[in-house]
Amino acid sequence: MAGGITDTGELYSPYVGLVYMFNLIVGTGALTMPKAFATAGWLVSLVLLMFLGFMSYMTTTFVVEAMAAANAQLRWKRMEKRKEDDEDEDSSSGVSDSDVLLQDGYERAETRPILSVQRRGSANIFEITERVEMGQMASMFFNKVGVNLFYFCIIIYLYGDLAIYAAAVPVSLMQVTCSVTGNHSCNVGDGTKYNDTDKCWGPIRRIDAYRLYLAAFTLLLGPFTFFNVQKTKYLQIMTSLMRWIAFILMIILALIRISRGQAEGHPSMAQLSGIRNLFGVCVYSFMCQHSLPSLITPISKKKHVNKLVLLDYILILAFYSLLSFTAIYCFRNDTLMDMYTLNFTNCEIISVAFIRYFLGLFPVFTISTNFPIIAVTLRNNWKTLFHREGGTYPWVVDRIVFPAITLIPPVLVAFCTHDLESLVGITGAYAGNGIQYLIPAFLAYCSRKDTQLVFGSGTVNKHLSPFRHSFWIVFVLIWGFSCFVFVTANIVLSESKL
Repeated sequence: MAGGITDTGELYSPYVGLVYMFNLIVGTGALTMPKAFATAGWLVSLVLLMFLGFMSYMTTTFVVEAMAAANAQLRWKRMEKRKEDDEDEDSSSGVSDSDVLLQDGYERAETRPILSVQRRGSANIFEITERVEMGQMASMFFNKVGVNLFYFCIIIYLYGDLAIYAAAVPVSLMQVTCSVTGNHSCNVGDGTKYNDTDKCWGPIRRIDAYRLYLAAFTLLLGPFTFFNVQKTKYLQIMTSLMRWIAFILMIILALIRISRGQAEGHPSMAQLSGIRNLFGVCVYSFMCQHSLPSLITPISKKKHVNKLVLLDYILILAFYSLLSFTAIYCFRNDTLMDMYTLNFTNCEIISVAFIRYFLGLFPVFTISTNFPIIAVTLRNNWKTLFHREGGTYPWVVDRIVFPAITLIPPVLVAFCTHDLESLVGITGAYAGNGIQYLIPAFLAYCSRKDTQLVFGSGTVNKHLSPFRHSFWIVFVLIWGFSCFVFVTANIVLSESKL
């Protein structure tokens, strides 16, 4: 869930945190990147990938800085509460950090002398020890309008996530099980272009098979939206292991074909028409800002956390480049699938049937385990957005209405389109843009302002971003708003040509 102060959980070493962040960032978006690379051209793609990776790293440091500022304010509020309790024994002593913040509402700090806190050790006042989720940071540093806009952005992004997941699983099942020749899965990646109206089994068309799989997917996983479900440690280990086996297999198989002289790809250097989708795919593929509190807080030693995050981004950038370049040189542009795993379900690419089916069905297993978790997260964010202090929801609203408005829209979107590249591109270009650029920049600006008001201008946040000059915040905001304009104009112009 995006909001709230939650348990920190079991601590782990900085390098374990590095692995967790790597696993979080490298997900479904990476499977759509090869086609986006081929569509935009290798040079344009590489330059944009490096720039967007740098921008994502910058805003990640902004979020870490805001987390430290939030922890400092929680400590200050706790000290002030203890001071009040010492002065007045009749005052309530059972108020939690969450209650204190909620009582504050959306009021901003104005005059809060903190000399006593500074004397008690300002060096550790900014230590990140409590996990403060982004929604709670928004409540601490934004006004009411800002908080509502934050939740609106998170909700739109999660809707996009669910729509991508709801389309990816049926697409993979349709591509693997449907074949015009009847030879299952052997002709999927051979460059043959299938239409939705082509036959799948007897009178059943491919689009009909897709919608049947979508209906089955909804009936099997949709009910989890109406209950509480949590991701277990063992499920996370299993899905991460499957993901890495699949990615390594695809890179090795592509390299083998290239080394044998069987490569068919001749990518162009630049195609400006493909930049829109590439931008959205890259933003989506670097997304981690909304989950940073869960990843950073349990790290045992955070002294060099920004350097570890930088190392993570460099490794991810190298991985994305390796995956995409091997793909665009191994396969012709017109044969690259929206879901890259499907290019390896052709008998000519790999003769081992088990590997063909494993790669073809890989998105089905991993995405199916994530869909209920994302759905419950979206449902809880809806509840938080409309929650009023002291109020409760009627049973029908709580158990029926909120799950229904969570599940129905993404399923309808997936029913209308299974163009995964566009779904990922639009989700990343709009909601992803807000979460990855605008929200972290505003969090950094507002948290710095509040920190100066509360602790004085001489206090330095030990987790202050390396991009501490206000120029970088302005730059990120201008870039984020410019991206909105560019993507919207591109879509309008593309539609008008049609």
